[in-house]
Amino acid sequence: MKLGICSSLMAMGMATLVSVGAEAQTDVSLFMKKDSVQVDAIDTTLADLYKSVGHHGPAIENSHMALRLYFNNSGAIDVYSKANPGLELRKYAWYPSQKQIDAGAGCDEYRVGKTTGLGGVSLWDGEKEVKLVATAGRKVEVKKTGRGAEMKMLVRGVEYKNEKVDILITVKVFNNSREAEVGMECVSGQKVTFLTGVNFHEKMSVVTDGKSVSTWGVHPADVVQNPLPIGAGVRYSPKEWVLSVMPSNGFAQLKSVKPTKKAKTRVVAACSREQDLNTSEKFFLYMTNGLTDGKSAVR
Repeated sequence: MKLGICSSLMAMGMATLVSVGAEAQTDVSLFMKKDSVQVDAIDTTLADLYKSVGHHGPAIENSHMALRLYFNNSGAIDVYSKANPGLELRKYAWYPSQKQIDAGAGCDEYRVGKTTGLGGVSLWDGEKEVKLVATAGRKVEVKKTGRGAEMKMLVRGVEYKNEKVDILITVKVFNNSREAEVGMECVSGQKVTFLTGVNFHEKMSVVTDGKSVSTWGVHPADVVQNPLPIGAGVRYSPKEWVLSVMPSNGFAQLKSVKPTKKAKTRVVAACSREQDLNTSEKFFLYMTNGLTDGKSAVR
């Protein structure tokens, strides 16, 4: 595992920026497995519908990746990587066949494990992580917007420091960007310490620069039996977040600098099968160059 800036990138001639060929487009998906009917929202007193909801929770996408929020207590965000620009959620419902993957469909190569995945949300009580256990149920929503698409998860009644809090997670993708925004808010009004970050596995590279943390490498085989290298990264404000890379639990952890009612990050994913950010050098340079408009890639 590598920690720190890959300072050799500029020397490798990787600094030339070129325009991405197509604008990112966006879509949403939410349905129950029992009938596969697309809906705008699910509101329930049940904490865990992971096995009952299609792709295990609400999902949104841009042309470079899809993201889903697990409908359980994990607060995890998972990634669907794409080989070619385009919209795939409605067509493949997160799980294309191997034949479709071989023909160019994306696939689920990211393994969340016991972490919150890429930019997922939990809380920190000063000593340990507090998962978003919904004692009073949860509500999820998806919708298209004028700027793109978004999904929300309201978690009710999370037990935190001897009281109960309600936490809202909002994930947005935009029509002109390959990146996504993750917002988190304690809508019950208390100030909390949020915990987020990005996970990594053995032999994966991790790069940090004080305002982003990114990973590249192969996740252990799970849904896809022969996974390829993929990238995942989080951009953050150092005024709002403090980073700790935890090799022992495979998580680059971001904690709120101080208790707050709301916070946000931006997340990025890339894949070795795509045309633009298809190597570790390109992906790390993209992340550490501070690009946020999503309209550029590295040659």
